[in-house]
Amino acid sequence: MTSAIPACDTEGVHALLERGRALATPVLRAAVGRLAAPMDTTAAYHFGWIDAEGRPTDGDSGKAVRPALALLSAEAAGASPETGVPGAVAVELVHNFSLLHDDLMDGDEQRRHRDTVWKVHGPAQAILVGDALFALANEVLLELGSAEAARATKRLTTATRKLIDGQAQDISFEHRERVTVEECLEMEGNKTGALLACASSIGAVLGGADDRTADALEDYGYHLGLAFQAVDDLLGIWGDPEATGKQTWSDLRQRKKSLPVVAALAAGGPASERLARILAADAKSESDPAGFDEEEFATRAALIEEAGGREWTSQEARRQHTTAIEALNRVDIPPAVRAQLVALADFVVVRKR
Repeated sequence: MTSAIPACDTEGVHALLERGRALATPVLRAAVGRLAAPMDTTAAYHFGWIDAEGRPTDGDSGKAVRPALALLSAEAAGASPETGVPGAVAVELVHNFSLLHDDLMDGDEQRRHRDTVWKVHGPAQAILVGDALFALANEVLLELGSAEAARATKRLTTATRKLIDGQAQDISFEHRERVTVEECLEMEGNKTGALLACASSIGAVLGGADDRTADALEDYGYHLGLAFQAVDDLLGIWGDPEATGKQTWSDLRQRKKSLPVVAALAAGGPASERLARILAADAKSESDPAGFDEEEFATRAALIEEAGGREWTSQEARRQHTTAIEALNRVDIPPAVRAQLVALADFVVVRKR
């Protein structure tokens, strides 16, 4: 990355992520424990708490960015981090609802370095457990019984609807020859930005913040989400499978119209035109990318990079990062909390490619 983004306080950020995980996980486990068998154990497998045989394990349960944001959001409103825990759990439940369904729809066989739920427990269980997690998310908030909980639930359900809109857009793009950069950003704002926006404001809402404060934090999270997704799009093509837990060229295998692809197609020039011809031929033949060899994917990745798609996406991640930080300037936030929100944003954008 360029000097426009400072080196992030990695140690401090990891402490924030661990705090979010430590405070949210017991409540998350209790919520999942309400599910009827076998959904409870299927969900526990998804979260990395047990293996496929039901034995306890220390599996990877994700980066915990959303819980960390929810707790910081509460502190930004002058409340304790514990005030944001129900919001952290609710957002995490919705996030994992989307992962369960996305893995099935995308045909992804690996997540967090192990087989996905639909691969181990079958498509029906992946659908049912995803639905159950979404219901639990609303239950966790509404059982608080406060006016703040009702406000928080409204923001969560709105974010969930946008998330689903984004997934529908993403799927539809796979069957189109061309998608504009604007359409791609709208899709990613829905699919990723909306829930991170909710995570960044839900703790503040539960802490009694007014809409002006919550909206500024939501804008921070929305643009952070776009930066986060831009980096994910880079990882989806050029990421190390050891770090991502997915196959090489994973987004190319799924024909995703991610930002690097869309930006490359919009750039014009010989590499862009050759890429467009390849993708148009794919659409007409409906060939299965599973039959392509590694050299074919490497050629496509090289064309995307030559056309400028990789660099444009890196620049977009930086731009969205800057916009996220600027949103924090609209409200009074305790300086220490603001510094932590900035550090978390830095961490998201400078993640290893």
